[in-house]
Amino acid sequence: MTKRELPKHVYRQRNGIYFQRRGWPSQKFQSDFGTAEFWREYAGILAQKDRPRKVIARNFGALIDHYRRSPRYRNLKPRTGLDYDKYLDFFREIMGEANPAKMQRKDVIRLRDANAEKAYFANYSLRVLRVLMEHCVDLGWRETNPARGVPELKTEKTEREPWPRELLDVYRAQCPLGTRERLVMELCVGTGQRIGDVLAMRWSNIENGAVWVRQSKTSKELWVPILPELQAALDAASRHSVYILTNEWGTNRWSYRGASAAVRKVRERIGALDYDIHSWRYNAACELLEAGCGDDLIAAVTGQSPAMVQHYTKKVRQRIRAVQAQQMRTSQHRP
Repeated sequence: MTKRELPKHVYRQRNGIYFQRRGWPSQKFQSDFGTAEFWREYAGILAQKDRPRKVIARNFGALIDHYRRSPRYRNLKPRTGLDYDKYLDFFREIMGEANPAKMQRKDVIRLRDANAEKAYFANYSLRVLRVLMEHCVDLGWRETNPARGVPELKTEKTEREPWPRELLDVYRAQCPLGTRERLVMELCVGTGQRIGDVLAMRWSNIENGAVWVRQSKTSKELWVPILPELQAALDAASRHSVYILTNEWGTNRWSYRGASAAVRKVRERIGALDYDIHSWRYNAACELLEAGCGDDLIAAVTGQSPAMVQHYTKKVRQRIRAVQAQQMRTSQHRP
């Protein structure tokens, strides 16, 4: 098929055939070119000429709005959606009126490098831009994705570590029983679950001194006995909602953004910015290891694979083995 064969204002794009005319909304044909159904669609579009038409601005602001209404965005996990929102708002602020069809690979690289001092921000914004521009291609606004293939900045990977015991004691002193900040920490450390699964816990999940957990990421079902520290925090909590952790009005579950922000304020007060809300899962795995549990027993609580158990506990595991080795070395030298 050549352009000459197509009727007026009809263009072939990579992902289909579109009616595109200045001042008219772009419309994708649902029927194959040349069929009777195609010509009926074409005639129907032209018959709308006397109707008021909404001119769709093809700028980044409109693209972001369209993306947020799409299944691609709506199907994101809640926490991922919140992360994406931060970068989408950033794009709207710096280039909301710009035409995404004119963005080139060099522009993507320039945007990435402008935030090179904040490598995590630069790389995450590149990932979100890549998704956004793929949506732009799907809409027929352009034929290629300029962000595809642009490499992320190389960074030194810093691994999370469990909170030191002394710092956990300081945290507990700052957040007495009855506060949400204390309860979320005791739930994370006491059950060894991801923060998303902790925030989804309901009072009905507690049964016979244990918490029933269905992990959202793996669909594993776990029965985790409640430790005394966690039981004390649960006993001090209000029960005005079906959720254990609620928003400040008690009307719904506590959001990841709300919990993370509240915990960060405590971390700032006590000088614990090197340890975050996700590090508490490391505490659970490492405490189990230090108690003498093997990998299978640790996994029985955390629900992790053997490889992830090893990853979460590798530094503590190395220290334990080093102490054992040095003790054996010392005993060998004794007369």
